[in-house]
Amino acid sequence: MLEGAGDIARADATMGCMSDYDGFAEAYATGNETSLENAYYERPATLALAGDVAGRRILDAGCGAGPLSAELLSRGADVSGFDQSAEMLALARRRLGSDVDLRVADLASPLPYPDNTFDDVVASLVLHYLEDWAPPLAELHRILKPGGRLIASVNHPTADYCLERLSGRRPDYFTTYPSPAEWTSGGQTIKVTFWNRPLHAMTDAFTTAGFRLTTIAEPQPLPTAAPLYPDGYPLLTTAPSFLFFVLHAE
Repeated sequence: MLEGAGDIARADATMGCMSDYDGFAEAYATGNETSLENAYYERPATLALAGDVAGRRILDAGCGAGPLSAELLSRGADVSGFDQSAEMLALARRRLGSDVDLRVADLASPLPYPDNTFDDVVASLVLHYLEDWAPPLAELHRILKPGGRLIASVNHPTADYCLERLSGRRPDYFTTYPSPAEWTSGGQTIKVTFWNRPLHAMTDAFTTAGFRLTTIAEPQPLPTAAPLYPDGYPLLTTAPSFLFFVLHAE
């Protein structure tokens, strides 16, 4: 994983895991705007999977400072968003305006939306902060309309596993295990914990929650990033950081 850019990318959501994230909001939002893994890889890939969103009602789960919401709005979607961090939502409100429905909420808890509300939910780099996927996936299924889509990106199951092996540890790929990390951006340090799980555990959780899996994607970063990130770009094109899913609520 790339130092700095990768770290920023992995802090894209704060679901029940980072109580001090409010104090990191400004630094995160600044790095997120232009980082290789966010601006040139994860967000473009998510938007490509979403396709034509004009007129669709979309929930941005873990919206942070709102860069993905802004892109969806510019493409004609009716966007709502939530995040656990009030400071991140303040940045999102500044960016998106007062007309966008933004709420403080936690994906690990019941969500403040009625059943069958949204055409799509985008969960951008959110789920890997949670040990148990069953309750949040049940909530996302509940608030989606029948046939609605969940478009999710998560840490690639091989990425952290390979890093653990390189560091001399030998985790069991077939288990779900925590991976604590500490990183610094803008002179501030934050501790996070990601939950690594094998691919079959992810797909099993989706299908158990009532989703039908239609796409698993391992996209490439945008070629325009190559001259901007001459060291990081070749690494990202040969070792994926994230895994992307498109699922339909049945």
